[in-house]
Amino acid sequence: MDNSKKFYIATYGCQMNVHESEKLAGVLIDRGYTQIDDETKADIIVFNTCCIRESAEQKIMGNIGAVKPLKKLRKDIVVAVCGCMTQQTNMAIQLRQKFPFIDIIFGANNIEYFGDYLDTYFGQRKFQNSVVYNKDYMEKGGNLTITRDNKLHAYVNIIYGCNNFCTYCIVPYVRGRERSRDPEEIYKEVKNLIAMGYKVITLLGQNVNSYGLDEGGKGVTFAKLLDTIAHFEGDFELRFMSPHPKDFNDEVIEVIAKNDKISKYIHMPAQSGSNKILKAMNRNYTREKYLYIVDKIKAKIPNIILSTDIIVGFPNESEQDFQDTVDLIKRVRYANAFIFIFSKRKGTVAEKMENQIPLEVKRKRIHELLEIEHKISEQVFTNMVGQTTRVLVEEERTTFFVTKTQCGKVARIMKKEYPDVKLGTFMNVEILDYTGGNLIAKPC
Repeated sequence: MDNSKKFYIATYGCQMNVHESEKLAGVLIDRGYTQIDDETKADIIVFNTCCIRESAEQKIMGNIGAVKPLKKLRKDIVVAVCGCMTQQTNMAIQLRQKFPFIDIIFGANNIEYFGDYLDTYFGQRKFQNSVVYNKDYMEKGGNLTITRDNKLHAYVNIIYGCNNFCTYCIVPYVRGRERSRDPEEIYKEVKNLIAMGYKVITLLGQNVNSYGLDEGGKGVTFAKLLDTIAHFEGDFELRFMSPHPKDFNDEVIEVIAKNDKISKYIHMPAQSGSNKILKAMNRNYTREKYLYIVDKIKAKIPNIILSTDIIVGFPNESEQDFQDTVDLIKRVRYANAFIFIFSKRKGTVAEKMENQIPLEVKRKRIHELLEIEHKISEQVFTNMVGQTTRVLVEEERTTFFVTKTQCGKVARIMKKEYPDVKLGTFMNVEILDYTGGNLIAKPC
């Protein structure tokens, strides 16, 4: 194939989608294509979609539509759409009707077969609709080339799908039921990444601590998986996202506490601080249970940094329910919180719930919560001044090195004072100051 041909991938959504776009890129590079950042010059344009919120879906639709004039000018361009959005019932048909210039549509469950769909399309030059639903899913295996976007950070899938059916969430409907990867495949992939020099390995799944509850894990629990990888040789840091509070057990906490290579940063989605709303969300834990887990984590891992997800304005959320969430945030004191207004998703239980909260109330509450969380976050990072922490040196700028803490917070080291800092290495630093949203540090 002509190696002058180019491709562009537009990625929307979570880290899982980012990693899947790395797989798509690998398929195209194996076929002689070069990745570019300008869709107007691409021979293949891929939209890897997300449908977790209506706003994301609307944005994607607009961006697909914007390709129409380009397709008219260059009829040989291949336009492919894949990911979570295409997995929704009848969405492939709707997309083709709305955008008849789309050439290939496939789902999140069969991204590994992208190369086969391309080959078929080029052989037949006719539209390919290949959305595979969970009952039809067959994993192709770990033989794909993955073109990773970052030379220091690497994502590794350990489990696909979700069994939780939170009433606001469309993921189980589009990603299917939980399917754990073979642990030996995971171990092999991680060892290869360490040998290649990757410094941060992040284990991915919709609910990572459900790993091994199905047959795919071959009896290996999430705690055992973490512990095994943490004992691999090499200078690396092990992270994971995202866990579900209902499955966060003592064994996992113990493993994190005793292994230096496992990040002391945990993203623990709370979603709400109200028991009434948690029950309506089908989260399967109470406020008290969540705080009990957090307290155990803080007791076992005193230097832990926590972040969370919060949904504001869930149906029937009273002012007291909202204040319960405010209180939860104040008690836990997250370094970061990803706070969203509730968005109805077609096909979920919450879509049809009564007493939907007016938009103006949602906006008022999210602004209040964001302001509170911002102040707490500022205090958390201000309190790091004088502490010693481990960072990864990731970039070199004109006057400073960019290092990042385990929670992704930037810590600057000034080049004038410390010119010998090496990129791509871990080092211990003392935090000197916190200003302008950044930590200022010096090597220890």
